[in-house]
Amino acid sequence: MFDTLTDSFKSAIGKIRFHDDDKALKKATTELKKSLLKADVHHKVVKELIKAVESDTKQNGIGKDQFLVALQKELTNILTVEGAAKGFTFASKPPTVVLMIGLQGSGKTTTTGKLAYFLKEQKKKKVLIIAADLQRLAAVEQLKQITAGIEVDLVADEGATPTQIVKEGLKKAERELYDVVLIDTAGRLAIDEELMDELAEVKKVANPDELFYVADAMTGQDAVRTAQTFKEKIGITGVVLSKFDGDSKGGVALGLTQQVGVPLRFIGAGEKMPDLEQFIADRIVSRLMGAGDVESLAEKAAAAIDPKEAKRMTQKIKKGQFNFNDFLAQMEQMKKLGSMKSIMGMIPGMGNMAKQLGDMDLENSSEIKMIKAMVSSMTPKERENPDLLNNTRKRRLAKGAGLEQMQVNRVLKQFKSAAKMAKQMSGKGGKKKMEDMLAQMQGGGGGFPGVRR
Repeated sequence: MFDTLTDSFKSAIGKIRFHDDDKALKKATTELKKSLLKADVHHKVVKELIKAVESDTKQNGIGKDQFLVALQKELTNILTVEGAAKGFTFASKPPTVVLMIGLQGSGKTTTTGKLAYFLKEQKKKKVLIIAADLQRLAAVEQLKQITAGIEVDLVADEGATPTQIVKEGLKKAERELYDVVLIDTAGRLAIDEELMDELAEVKKVANPDELFYVADAMTGQDAVRTAQTFKEKIGITGVVLSKFDGDSKGGVALGLTQQVGVPLRFIGAGEKMPDLEQFIADRIVSRLMGAGDVESLAEKAAAAIDPKEAKRMTQKIKKGQFNFNDFLAQMEQMKKLGSMKSIMGMIPGMGNMAKQLGDMDLENSSEIKMIKAMVSSMTPKERENPDLLNNTRKRRLAKGAGLEQMQVNRVLKQFKSAAKMAKQMSGKGGKKKMEDMLAQMQGGGGGFPGVRR
């Protein structure tokens, strides 16, 4: 997600090899300046960042560690708005009402669904969505599909006005004790008076606790300019950057907070509902520096994994009893964590692995589809005990799943090897084996030495 920026920082730090080397520091900051501008970070933000990093490094004695600390500190500063909220904050008295605003095509409706999913799954809140975008014909239908998929309630009435539907939704929220109300509003292809008047009316009726402006990361500096206009005309309390996974530069995230004076609250990091991440400055800086984001990963895992189920699964793995029913259950839990690329980017030192994964979709990969087809052709007893699968049964499986028997044999062999390895990893010395395996996968190209968490 931050590949270009992380590579830029790595390259700049590599220029400093000796202590008290002014020329090396100049080379490092010059390279960093060029890279940041190329990554679409605003020139004023770059100028201030470089100046502060140079000053801090000189003050503490020029060296690789000092440059690293200065860079971390200044990155955190430019991504922070003093006294502003981080991630999602709840009103003292529920429901917390959030107005989702932005231009048409920015990903506002999808982002509303992602935010609802985040609040339901990670925060365990009762969420209601109000479909107040009655300008775009497909918006209400899109929300119906999204809310059905994530099992969140929706208030929609295409025959009503936006203010009428908002009033109706808020009454329902009060009556049925919802924790959060998300209001999806209309957008336009460009900012116009009609749009702003409508939003002002909806805002007046909704009296929201938060106004989240959804900006398309792929529009670069245009996202910053439109956020500034919405802030002046309607007011915004936070920005959500959508489609950030499609922005190879990533620089807009670095400049937006400082330029607009409003915190970035979330980033859309993929196409699926779980692919929305809280934007918390020190965690993001840690990822930018290649040191991962263990806190966010732990939060996602805690929300996705049932502790009792995890304990039961651990016991089965230790005994070597992991079966195909367990495999399917684990796949369902993995889906809640989001994209593999995003997960790998959160693990310290695994940034290079995330790059190699690209946009790999674990759930829809040909290998996983093949395994699922095969498992679907098994009897309940065969799923529970794969050792029952003799040649006759394998032939039946191959026919039922539309596979060759050779493919069935290969999958079963891989499954047995994986179960055996999992048993070894869970035993004595397992932690050391896991560390060695990760080090080999990583190829020594992880984060920066000396990076502080």
